[in-house]
Amino acid sequence: MNNYFNLHLGEEEKEKVLTNIHSSISFSGANVWILACAIMIASVGLNVNSTAVVIGAMLISPLMSPIVGAGFALAMFDFALLRKSLKNLLISTLVGLAVSLIYFLLSPYKEAQSEILARTSPNIYDVLIAFFGGLVGVIAVTRVEKGNPIPGVAIATALMPPLCTAGYGLATGNFSFFGGALFLYAINCVFICIATYFIVKLLKYPSVGFVDAKREKKVKIWITVITILMIVPSVFFAYQFIQQQRFQEKVKLYVQKEFESKGNIIVYQKTNYTSPATPRTIELAFLNRKFTTGQIEDENKKLISLGLPNTKLIIRQDSAFLADASAKKIANNEIDDARSNLISDLNAKVDRYSFQTENLYKEASSIFPDLTSISLAKPEMFTKTDSTKVIPVAFYQSEKPFTKENEETLRQWLKAKLKVDTIEIFKR
Repeated sequence: MNNYFNLHLGEEEKEKVLTNIHSSISFSGANVWILACAIMIASVGLNVNSTAVVIGAMLISPLMSPIVGAGFALAMFDFALLRKSLKNLLISTLVGLAVSLIYFLLSPYKEAQSEILARTSPNIYDVLIAFFGGLVGVIAVTRVEKGNPIPGVAIATALMPPLCTAGYGLATGNFSFFGGALFLYAINCVFICIATYFIVKLLKYPSVGFVDAKREKKVKIWITVITILMIVPSVFFAYQFIQQQRFQEKVKLYVQKEFESKGNIIVYQKTNYTSPATPRTIELAFLNRKFTTGQIEDENKKLISLGLPNTKLIIRQDSAFLADASAKKIANNEIDDARSNLISDLNAKVDRYSFQTENLYKEASSIFPDLTSISLAKPEMFTKTDSTKVIPVAFYQSEKPFTKENEETLRQWLKAKLKVDTIEIFKR
């Protein structure tokens, strides 16, 4: 039964493992070029939001070698190897930051996609991934048959993407992204190293020379201090992450219960959550429902009883925004055919019966100084022949009565401005 958990079974000779470790941690020549190319591939993948490209960059990255080397060095008290490993890790980190910084400075597209955002908020789950991924990685390194774990470890521990994200943060001046990504990179480095330390100790690799108990205790204290410094903020970030997930779940239940279950079509939804102490917002826009100020206030009062305190509901009701949000929903196939047809019909009616009138009064008043207000409409005209037609109509108010010549000038200007063949003018 003990053989099932015996790590010495299938173990490579310790001398061979150490020879491979020493030869793999050096960053010069081909390794530098491989790292730079991997960083460039990862940066492009993050920039275009391609998970497959980012995974490919992880697989070819040589970043893990000096970290594993540092773990071996600590466990064996080989301080020459430790200095060499840390030196090469620093070089590789600086090369990675420089290449990603240059790429994102030159890239014309700098919007943060989900692949970038996923690397800016590390938490305790990233600590667990790094530690257990590191365990698998170093166990594979010490086997005669390396097997398939190492590529998986490279993907799971993800050293390359957070380093590139830190470069993105520098290039865009977003230092919260830079700090979050660099902290995630540090978590991965530290806990892969600690996992390596434990496995090397478990496999009883010999110490390099004599090490007194005092020095050994000092190394263990430093490992403990660094571990605590990494875990404490990670636990805090994990707490924030859990709170945010709970908030999102409550918002989802609220929207489904109060609106979607009653047949309301939501064309836009956005939630903003920063921390439990700061105000949060829920933004909604509906296709087929308008709200009065009183109704919006009533909905906001419901939020506290539904477990959403310190949260404000904002309902977007401007027609231009609704049309744009609806079009995006249709383009992304987020609305079924029946609702899509309804949206298209309503958008067509919005276009048929309304004008795009931005800056209309400002321009009209510069031509007609006595003008105090102007409004437009597209009423539907019914005739004896049972047919209908839409005729644009303008209503104006002025400090002094307009002459017929003024009205005709206003009519001609509105025809040109609105790009219509005819328009009726009336004094309000």
